[in-house]
Amino acid sequence: MLCTHSDHKTHDVVPLKEEYEGKKAELGKTDTEIQQMIQKRRLKIEDIKHSVELSKDDADRETADGVQVFTALKESVERSQAELIDTIKEKQRKTEKQAEGFIKELEQEISELKKRSTEVEQLSQSEDHLHLLQSFTSLNAAPPCKDWTEVSVRPSSYEGTVVRAVNQLEETLSKQMKKLFEAELKRVQQSAVDLTLDPDTAQPKLILSDEEKQVKHGDVKKNLPDNPERFDTCACVLATQSFSSGRFYYEVQVKGKTEWDLGVVRESINRKGHIRLTPENGYCSIRLRNENEYKACAGPEVRLSLKSRPEKVGVFVDYEEGLVSFYDVDAADRIYSFTGCCFTEKLYPYFWPGNNNAGKNSAPLILSCQSH
Repeated sequence: MLCTHSDHKTHDVVPLKEEYEGKKAELGKTDTEIQQMIQKRRLKIEDIKHSVELSKDDADRETADGVQVFTALKESVERSQAELIDTIKEKQRKTEKQAEGFIKELEQEISELKKRSTEVEQLSQSEDHLHLLQSFTSLNAAPPCKDWTEVSVRPSSYEGTVVRAVNQLEETLSKQMKKLFEAELKRVQQSAVDLTLDPDTAQPKLILSDEEKQVKHGDVKKNLPDNPERFDTCACVLATQSFSSGRFYYEVQVKGKTEWDLGVVRESINRKGHIRLTPENGYCSIRLRNENEYKACAGPEVRLSLKSRPEKVGVFVDYEEGLVSFYDVDAADRIYSFTGCCFTEKLYPYFWPGNNNAGKNSAPLILSCQSH
């Protein structure tokens, strides 16, 4: 019985020991995992702090640039205002000087006339007939006087004075804006990406170059499989590359074209049948029609007044900011911006080269962005 009892106790201890050691090992593994999780989170904290520092640097730089620009503008406004006041004062001074000259001349003539009047009165009372006869001829003739009938002092004309000053200020502002846009374009060009066109999305009438960097309308509809990605009616094509975060920029040569559409689209857009290009339908784009009619497809279309016809259009997207901006690259001018967009899926660059129009619009859209 004692032996049996001893064996039973040994059998109880062994499993307990194994279970204890197993639990210890499991706890050690758990602790290792916890330490790794702690380390990952510490690294994430450092990453977030670094992002905040970078953001602060950007904010400080942007603030400094903004203060510099607005200080220059404020000084320009104050200078223009001072020049305007000086111009008006100078005109008034000239008017007053002219009036003073006339008044002095008139007062001198009045003095001469009074003197003559006194002489006439004295002569008329003279009893000396010989003296009267001798003096009459010279006194009877009117003294040399100016004909003042047509003389007048016209108030200075200030028509256009303020307008000219404001126009001059506008020119200064335009120069400042150009500098800002040039700097802005250089910044966004740092996010340049290399794109190719996706033949699986191209509508069958489109002709893509071998390197998939150019697209134009070919009139003849090719026999291609009607896969879900392909546009079947609108002659559109998307880029092969998609973007779901961060910033990206690309350029498209539009030289020699009479019509085109450019922009970005959501992955889930409808690609079949006729399409209405609006942000609500997943399109952020601008367009050219009739050689010189530029519009932003912003729901109700927005007519764009451009200083010159762009030959190369830059497209910049900031996914998190919900921003899509279009630039005239050669003029370094911003054409239009979609702001406050809410992107939640992949974005694809979008191209519509326009119809061939009997050769009038045969020039291709060319992806021309190089890394800056």
